[in-house]
Amino acid sequence: MTDERDPEAALNEWKDAMQAEHAEAIANPDPDEEHRIEGVTQVNHRVYFEYDPETDRLERDRVEQVDDLTDPELRSCACGVRGMTPEEAREHVRAARERSSE
Repeated sequence: MTDERDPEAALNEWKDAMQAEHAEAIANPDPDEEHRIEGVTQVNHRVYFEYDPETDRLERDRVEQVDDLTDPELRSCACGVRGMTPEEAREHVRAARERSSE
């Protein structure tokens, strides 16, 4: 017995299901969970080294920040909802506050 399903169609079905689940988690947060939005960002630095011939080691000489701190593109909530845009994160927090005030 072979599975004659189109793999691309199956992938698209799975994506649709995951997107629907994600949208549901954003719009209907669990009122018993803590809702705190967070994100991870990176600031790049250029690190300069000096060679020490006595120890045959590279020693950090100085560090220069090469870009500024920016807000992350995707946000997460402490309740476990991940990968939200800033707009989705605001929607999630608003919904959580509305549910907790009911």
